[in-house]
Amino acid sequence: MSSVINRFMLAMALVMSSLAFVYAQEEGHEGEVPAEHGKKEGFNVGEMIMHHIKDEHGWEFAHGVTLPLPVILYSQDRGLEVFSSSHLAHEAVYNGYKQEHGKVHRVNEAGQTDHEAKVYDFSITKNVASLLLSAVILLLIFPAVSKGYATNKGKAPKGIQSLLEPIILFVRDEIAKPSIGPRYTKYLPYLLTLFFFILVNNLLGLLPGAANLTGNIAVTLVLSIITFIIVNVSGNKHYWMHMIKPTGVPVALLPIMVPVEIVGLFMKPLSLMIRLFANITAGHIIILSLLGLIFMANHMAGTMTSIAISPVVLFFTLFLNMIELLVAFLQAFIFTLLTAMYIGSAVEDHHEADHGIGYEGTTSELG
Repeated sequence: MSSVINRFMLAMALVMSSLAFVYAQEEGHEGEVPAEHGKKEGFNVGEMIMHHIKDEHGWEFAHGVTLPLPVILYSQDRGLEVFSSSHLAHEAVYNGYKQEHGKVHRVNEAGQTDHEAKVYDFSITKNVASLLLSAVILLLIFPAVSKGYATNKGKAPKGIQSLLEPIILFVRDEIAKPSIGPRYTKYLPYLLTLFFFILVNNLLGLLPGAANLTGNIAVTLVLSIITFIIVNVSGNKHYWMHMIKPTGVPVALLPIMVPVEIVGLFMKPLSLMIRLFANITAGHIIILSLLGLIFMANHMAGTMTSIAISPVVLFFTLFLNMIELLVAFLQAFIFTLLTAMYIGSAVEDHHEADHGIGYEGTTSELG
């Protein structure tokens, strides 16, 4: 079995190194801009990385293979306009619009940006398309799991149910119950949705040409805001009294501790937002930086050097992809666990223990 795995990894490394080498040549030639004294500018790794991790109006699966997405614009003078993003490719001007740095702007007759024209962009970008794709995947999978529970009641799980049931039970027994306590059933649907939404999008982001959805800070911001609302709407009087007068704190320290508690109220969702965004984006940047070594070697030292280093670079890239696979599960777990702990601290009956620790419950309560 190990020999088969080794052969497979070797074959994948050779194939990916050859593809990366060809891609490096194309990227290198396109990135070469004539400079002074007949010299050429070096390959810009930063631009390559930002091009792959940022949102855009077209979905580029590979170099030269782009899926056009609908551009939906609204302005007061023109109303609603819908057209394909292919019309704006390569900085082309279409119907008075031009795309610069991933944003669509109105331009005048001279081709310059018209800053006075107010245009609202509701386009289906790459991240939005990936979001819709993940929603479709979840809507296809979990009704099938629910149907499996209904048809196989009292029997061993089958099909997709047998694959996902251990994960569902893990979220229920290891996250929801210990962190929230006997009231966990009210919040379990949200925790399961949160966990699988982050997990599916983390895994989709590891595919070649995929969108960096959970590495988009706007997406993690919305997830953290939803958690913030649920936590504070669910908070009981003990939770809010803890903000005004923390248990065991002398009166003389209240002017210091109360502002600290209020700041902590907003730091919790902020930490959720930054943690997921930073970890997912950092993984993509590291992998793309390694692949950028092939491009730089091709430009600086020639073809033979890029061929020589490509197997080594691809080996480390494959290794980091395995690490990113672990991170995909780990970040979904951490975000869901912290959300459950914040909910648990808001709904627990007494705050005699440290704030933020949930209710463990008894064996009979946890079933």
